[in-house]
Amino acid sequence: MGEVRDLAVRAERLLLRWRTRRGEATAVRYLDELSIALEPQGWRFKKLYRREEFPVPVPLLWIHARATKDVGIVVSVLATSGGTWSYHEAQWGRNGYLCLCGNVEGAAAQIDRVLKRRLFPSGW
Repeated sequence: MGEVRDLAVRAERLLLRWRTRRGEATAVRYLDELSIALEPQGWRFKKLYRREEFPVPVPLLWIHARATKDVGIVVSVLATSGGTWSYHEAQWGRNGYLCLCGNVEGAAAQIDRVLKRRLFPSGW
C-alpha cells in the first residue's frame, strides 16, 4: 500500500513541476502583481523573466532595498496542489513557501517583514 502512495506523491510532484514550467505567463502575471503591491513601500525590483537572458526554468523577481542590492529576496511562483499557485523564496524552492498568489497583499506584507528583518536584524 505504501508503494502506491509513493507513486502518487511522485506523480503529483511531476505534475506540479510540469504546470510550473508551462505556466510562465501565469507566474509573470503574479510576480507583476506582487511588485505593484510592494512598490508603495519603497522596494526596488529586478524582473528576471526572459529565459534567453536569464537561463532559469521559472521567472524570478528580485526585490531589494533602494540603498543596497546586498539585502534582498528572490521570489518565484510555483504551481501548488488544487490548481493554485504560490509565492516561494526561490533559493529554497518549495521549502521556501511564502503565501498563496491569491493573497497578494498578504504576500507583500510577509515579504516586507522578511526584508526589514534582513536590513535591520538587531531591531527585531
